[in-house]
Amino acid sequence: MVDDYLAVADAVQTDIDAAEAHVFSEHAGRGDAGRIYQLKRELLELKRAVAPLDRPLHALATKPLPPVGPDIQPYFRDVAGHLARVTEQIASFDALLDSILQAHLAQVTVAQNEDMRKITAWAAVIAVPTMVCGVYGMNFDHMPELRWAYGYFLVLGVIATACLLLHRSFRRNGWL
Repeated sequence: MVDDYLAVADAVQTDIDAAEAHVFSEHAGRGDAGRIYQLKRELLELKRAVAPLDRPLHALATKPLPPVGPDIQPYFRDVAGHLARVTEQIASFDALLDSILQAHLAQVTVAQNEDMRKITAWAAVIAVPTMVCGVYGMNFDHMPELRWAYGYFLVLGVIATACLLLHRSFRRNGWL
């Protein structure tokens, strides 16, 4: 029975390795957290199946009990050793899944920060014409450019140049 748990632990390890490879691949997505959580649930079920066997097997392997002869105790020690190995694997798998989940969440956070940086850069580019047009939309009487024939084109040129310079600067810095 305990040997079957070793096979199950090996299958869980294969699933964890696949999940880890997927989290660090180019195709990683936000749905990976659900898969990691599912693996943690499977691991918890395995732990619940293995944990109750620890005390009885330890007692059978170490204490001389009347129904168990001394010639059978080495077999129980072997089974208890296998169970201890499965228990250690479960603990290491749990820690590994925690690390994979943290790495996944860090990747999601980095992706969100990149998105926010792009949104911020576009907001800055859009803020320039908004501010300039807002000032000109106040209908002041004493604006020198209003009486000049090319004032409108000058303002449009300044807006376009400022937006172009901001866009170029953000693109050079990797924000766009």
